[in-house]
Amino acid sequence: MSEDKKTTEKEVKKPTENKEVKAKKAENTKTPDIKPGMTVRVHETIREKNAKGEEKERVQVFEGIVLAKKHKKEIGATITVRKVSGGIGVEKIFPINSPLIGKIEAVKQAKVSRAKLGYLRDYKKKLKETKIA
Repeated sequence: MSEDKKTTEKEVKKPTENKEVKAKKAENTKTPDIKPGMTVRVHETIREKNAKGEEKERVQVFEGIVLAKKHKKEIGATITVRKVSGGIGVEKIFPINSPLIGKIEAVKQAKVSRAKLGYLRDYKKKLKETKIA
């Protein structure tokens, strides 16, 4: 009887999911193939309280050039987006798989030859654009 009991316990146990399966689940269809040098629009949901204390949600669009993409297709993947607003450079790091990110639209693609574009912070020339297919 003890052998029968062991086999039923093994059948009931679910196999643990490995990292690849979790990464595939987390990979979103809302994000296009984002590369450094792309100009993107990130639609981010922002929750704020007004003077009365009521919570409001709104969608804020942040448009800028992608400087870096980190962690490829993992759950914690992020992109660094930079724009110049009022003569001041603003950078934001967006987690790609966050539920607060509504969608990411690719606007245009610049021709770049590096994976990390930190040199664009003080680069004065314009980048050459290529078409997005």
